[in-house]
Amino acid sequence: VWNQADRYKVPRIAFINKMDRTGADFQDVVSQMNQNLDANAVPFQIPIGVEDDFKGIIDVVEQKAWFFNEQGAVEGAIPADHMAAAIEARSHLAEKVAEFDDEVMELFLEDREIPAEKLKKVARKATLNMMITPVFCGAAYKNKGVQALLDAVVDYLPSPVDVGSVVGH
Repeated sequence: VWNQADRYKVPRIAFINKMDRTGADFQDVVSQMNQNLDANAVPFQIPIGVEDDFKGIIDVVEQKAWFFNEQGAVEGAIPADHMAAAIEARSHLAEKVAEFDDEVMELFLEDREIPAEKLKKVARKATLNMMITPVFCGAAYKNKGVQALLDAVVDYLPSPVDVGSVVGH
C-alpha cells in the first residue's frame, strides 16, 4: 500500500496504534518506518508511558500534554520526567521542517522559538509534497489519541480543494 501511495503521490500521515498493549515501542516503529519505507517519519506526538502505563500523549508542536481518562482527553502540563524528551522531539521536528522553509531555517539556526502556527504551516506544505510523514500515536480501541489524529488530518492532509479535479482514464 505504501508503494502504491508513493506511485500515485498520495500524501500521508502515520498513526502508531495500540500504545497500551504489551510490546509497544513508539521509537522503534518510527525507526522501522524510516528504514523500511524511507518515510522520513517525524514524530508530531510522543507517548506518555507505554503498555499498561500509557497515560497520554505530548503534542510536540504545541508543547502540551493530553491525559486520558474515562471522560476523554484532558489538557495538562508536560510531566517533568518527559520534558527533556518533549524538547528534544520539538527540536527534531523544527530541524526537519526547517529544510523546507527559509524563515523557519533562520529561526532554527538562531536558536529562536518557532511559533506553532508557522511550524504547522510549513509541516503541512512538506507533508503535501511528500517530504515528511507526520507520526501520531494512541490506542484507537479505547479512543485515546483519535481526536488528535482527526485534527491532524485536517491540519496536514489535503482538502478536496487542494487536490483539484481528478480525471479518469
